[in-house]
Amino acid sequence: MILITGASGTVGRAVLEEVREAGKPFKAMYRNTEDAKKAPPGVPTVLADFADKNSLKQALQGIDTAFVVCSPIPQLVELEGNMIDACKEAGVRHIVLNSALGAGDYPKSFPSWHRKVEDKLNVSGLGYTILRPNGFMQNIVAFHAPSIRAQGAFYVSMGGAKTSVIDVRDVALAAAKALIAPAEHAGKTYELNGPEALSNDEIAAGISRITGQTVRYVDIPEEAQRQSMLDLGMPEWQVTALLELQEYYITGKCGAVTDVLPELLGRPSITLDQFLNEFKDSFRGQAAGA
Repeated sequence: MILITGASGTVGRAVLEEVREAGKPFKAMYRNTEDAKKAPPGVPTVLADFADKNSLKQALQGIDTAFVVCSPIPQLVELEGNMIDACKEAGVRHIVLNSALGAGDYPKSFPSWHRKVEDKLNVSGLGYTILRPNGFMQNIVAFHAPSIRAQGAFYVSMGGAKTSVIDVRDVALAAAKALIAPAEHAGKTYELNGPEALSNDEIAAGISRITGQTVRYVDIPEEAQRQSMLDLGMPEWQVTALLELQEYYITGKCGAVTDVLPELLGRPSITLDQFLNEFKDSFRGQAAGA
């Protein structure tokens, strides 16, 4: 039996769909009743919270393999650490951990938090597979679509740095394969990159081409980006972490293109053009008629 944590989140929800499609027995974990009500029809659910060890113990009854993912918050190390401890106590045999690209060599921001969890998992005695995905294509919609719809532009402090962004659904399929056949992926750490390295100018050009409206990338000073995020009400810790992650992107270390992901998937990974064609309406709005 597979347990999928974070089932209401972007990654967990996609993993749930892949495991369900494969026809394997699983349970989806939600933090509360309200979240569980949003589960797809027919999905078996359990309620548990990483902060509540007793609830984890109950959720893990009969579970052999668990997908572990947590929101990128400062408590991530403690919360995922609780889950590792609970899995060990419950007799879970294998964990598939959603980490982040940079966990191997970047001592700041989200990657550094993930590395601490990876280190705990490595010495836990549990079987494991670690996924380190690059930035998500879905974040282009989440972070940039509002200003693109309103102004025909998005604003970041990244210069011409290139990133090989990845579709969350490809990460989910890779996770599902490791959950379904853990022995084939035991002890492996996979760094997952998208099929092409693209700058923000190239991403803007792609959105322009596919939506039929002009979209610009505007490079701004880091302090201007910081203030903009603070003005939107984002907490200071999150703003700092995102800017530190952006510093890692600027180094060029997130621009690699490898065969790791397509080999795991057994097919080519989703390209940005494919993604943009599917979600092109997300970028259309006020600016389209300007």
